[in-house]
Amino acid sequence: MEGIVLALFICLVLALISKYLSVPAIPFYILAGVVLGKAGLGLVASDEISHFFSQMGLIFLLFFMGLGLKIDRIVANRSAVLTSGIIDLNVNMIIGFAASYLLGFTLIESLIVAAAFYVSSTAMALTSLIDNRKLMMKEADTIIWLMVFEDLVMIIFLAIISAGDQNLIIFAVKILFVLGILYTLAHYGKEFLIAILDRDDELPILFTFAAVLTTASFSMYLGVPETMMVIALGAAFATTDPDAFEQHARPFKDVFLVVFFVFFGVTINLSGGADWFVIGVICILAILSKLISGVLTGIFIHHSALSGLEIWGNTIGRGEFSIALAVLYGSPLVGTTIAAMVIVTSIVGAFMAKYATFLRRGIVGLGRRSAPPRRVHTKH
Repeated sequence: MEGIVLALFICLVLALISKYLSVPAIPFYILAGVVLGKAGLGLVASDEISHFFSQMGLIFLLFFMGLGLKIDRIVANRSAVLTSGIIDLNVNMIIGFAASYLLGFTLIESLIVAAAFYVSSTAMALTSLIDNRKLMMKEADTIIWLMVFEDLVMIIFLAIISAGDQNLIIFAVKILFVLGILYTLAHYGKEFLIAILDRDDELPILFTFAAVLTTASFSMYLGVPETMMVIALGAAFATTDPDAFEQHARPFKDVFLVVFFVFFGVTINLSGGADWFVIGVICILAILSKLISGVLTGIFIHHSALSGLEIWGNTIGRGEFSIALAVLYGSPLVGTTIAAMVIVTSIVGAFMAKYATFLRRGIVGLGRRSAPPRRVHTKH
């Protein structure tokens, strides 16, 4: 318990510093865990209490992800979602998988690293758009739809990788059964849910907390991935009053997620065979691959490679979902690699998101200066 208190106090200080500097706090939380854990000072160790809080952070993160999946808006904007999403998926997943496999990871490890390599941090992307006052720029919608598409891909990925050796037909039936229950309750109990959320006592918070944990527990009992079902719960609740659910679940998510990142850092063992050359190559490629996909998206969607620089700057950072994949399915070596990638890309992404506009202007200005002067023809 003392370790959690110490970790939270240090993270409070780091959160204040990161807000002051306008940079993401996630890499600092992970670094704090590395310094406090067995790879550093050895002051904090992972135990059952920290594991429970970390699991809560992961579950509420996934619930929030589901709340952001508004199916009607996705269908209405399916062209933009598909075009930008398919480019992003193909470029980053292929580069991530090929690089990981060629650098010595096993087939399964390469798949996990590639998924973490592919998915950008939704929290970082949206925060950078808000903090840098870029929500009104034309590329903002494209960035948001990219995040939505990545979330949808991750849901499918979680379903496939969670199946393991199970009979796929039985596994699919179980998932459809739970999904049917969730959407039936959300559809026919919509008025009841809204009535609960409109109350000004503790009931809305208690109901939200209990609904998330009950769904996770019920899913585990049936043998289906609780990660996927919690996302489905959020998507079902998004058809009622998602803003109210976000408001009531945010305190749990924000606090538990800090513990999740810190104790992920605590468990990292830097002496456990990590190859820093391999990690360095993965980090560099993670930045460059998003540049390629960003520029291609800018060309296809906005007919401008310079628009791609804005998309790139706001999608470089990998974060919460990449770490979740490492925790759920990664080996110690994979976890160290993904942690380093998250730290490097989130820091680089924070600065590129902030200065991408200045970079665009600089390129435009350079192009104008290097262009040959126009000849003025005069009549004689």
